[in-house]
Amino acid sequence: MAAVTPPTALSNAVTSGPPHKAVLRLAMPTVAAMLTQSIVNEVDILFFARLPCPESSNAQAALLPSLIVLWLFGGSLSAISVGTQAFTARRFAEKRDEDAGAVLANAAFFAVVAGVVFSAIGYLTMPAILGAIIKVPEAKEAATKYLSWRLLGITSMAATFAFKAFFDGIGKTHVHLVSAVVMNALNIVGCLIFIFGNETLGIAKMGIAGAGLAGFLSTYVGLAIMIGYALKAEYRTRFHPFSRKKLSADLIGPILRLSIPSGVATIVVMTGFALFAAIAGKLDQIHPIGEVSALCPGGRAEPVNGAATTVIVGVLKLTFTACLAFGTSTATLVAQSLGERDPEKAELFGWTSVKLGLVIFGTIGVLEAVFAPQILGVATHSDLVARVALGPMRLMGISTVLIATGMILTQALFGAGNSRFVMLVELVLHFTCLVPLAWFLGVKLDLGLMGVWGAAVVYVVLLAGIMIWKFRSGDWKQITV
Repeated sequence: MAAVTPPTALSNAVTSGPPHKAVLRLAMPTVAAMLTQSIVNEVDILFFARLPCPESSNAQAALLPSLIVLWLFGGSLSAISVGTQAFTARRFAEKRDEDAGAVLANAAFFAVVAGVVFSAIGYLTMPAILGAIIKVPEAKEAATKYLSWRLLGITSMAATFAFKAFFDGIGKTHVHLVSAVVMNALNIVGCLIFIFGNETLGIAKMGIAGAGLAGFLSTYVGLAIMIGYALKAEYRTRFHPFSRKKLSADLIGPILRLSIPSGVATIVVMTGFALFAAIAGKLDQIHPIGEVSALCPGGRAEPVNGAATTVIVGVLKLTFTACLAFGTSTATLVAQSLGERDPEKAELFGWTSVKLGLVIFGTIGVLEAVFAPQILGVATHSDLVARVALGPMRLMGISTVLIATGMILTQALFGAGNSRFVMLVELVLHFTCLVPLAWFLGVKLDLGLMGVWGAAVVYVVLLAGIMIWKFRSGDWKQITV
């Protein structure tokens, strides 16, 4: 593969060299960081599996809807990272370091202020949202306990993403890796202490609420580390990201114009998956033909489909996160190349990332499908939950190459500033394909959880196809920020 030769004096080392090496150089720390961060919830799943039944299944069934609510507010606000990264990367490529620092100053300020507002809205609406998603009372109660702590971390979550976007935009992807490793090591320790209790420390068992507390505390530690890096002389004196003089409505406006469509897309995705999870939970109420009712000791029923869906998402989320990390790095390279006035190089980086993704994530997907029984055996101690999850797990593993393609090109379009198109695609696909098709196949045709996840495969096929078409069209090359 030929090396990329920067055509102007505005170029920098981040986009130089063979494109596949540039992608991997940025992507590997990002993948490691986001996988490490994703372990927060994977650890929760593993710890919940060791709680007594039915507390274990109720906790697992509650986790996915809880994360949907968390991302509905925290994730939509964290979309400030899209505009932050796009503007930072372009200004850095244009060698306008002070302007790149101003992007972070405005993004972080907005994230903190809006985080307080979004947290309040989250607490006010949580009962109604959980009531719409979760139909099993015990699982709903567990979700409420978990979110009572996790919603306190919305502000730290959004602010961390603002700092991450800045460092990713200037090519320093290792910064978030350091933060993520420390944060998640602390989370694991906190989960062990708070979920199961610790007599030595005088801490009583909290169950799922303990996981929420550990996650909330660890996010603020991660943010503190990101701020510490920004305060280092090499960044503080070069970019001046903490100068109050840089706060400007004239800058935050354009950043938000790029970020808001991504935030809306996040809300759409979370709403769609909330309805998707609700359909899976509905199966636990109506018991489609052929499904065996699961009973815990004492005759209490397990929310099998809800727990199985949480386990599937929890396992596959590691792959999704790695795909997203690859895409985020691609967004930096696309944005910097456009800042260097070289749209052809930006396109080359996009397709190179897709090719690498096909090889890497295609292999991972095959392994997930082949070793699905062993993976599920670790993720859940319920034989019935594992049995119900096996088919959908293999189906999604086979579809991993399409997931990777769709997510990488989605992030590449974000880097180019074409966030409005992504928003519209997600809006249409979730509410005309994913949700109604999941209901039709899973409930109406009595195909159970396999039908619900079959709808997810159709959604992934359409998303990948549309993003390939859009990126190939090249009209995103004309977008200026």
